[in-house]
Amino acid sequence: MRQLISSFFSDERGATAIEYCLVACSISIVIVAAVTSLGENVRLLFVRVRDGFPQ
Repeated sequence: MRQLISSFFSDERGATAIEYCLVACSISIVIVAAVTSLGENVRLLFVRVRDGFPQ
């Protein structure tokens, strides 16, 4: 039983997947923050471009 518990706590096979998940989540948070802060400016830019075309 001790060996089973010891091998469970020393097993690091899933650690890499968790680290990749944390990196992906961090990148996603940065992207969402950037889009949120720049979203209105980009929308206004497209409105100005649209209004620049003759109707």
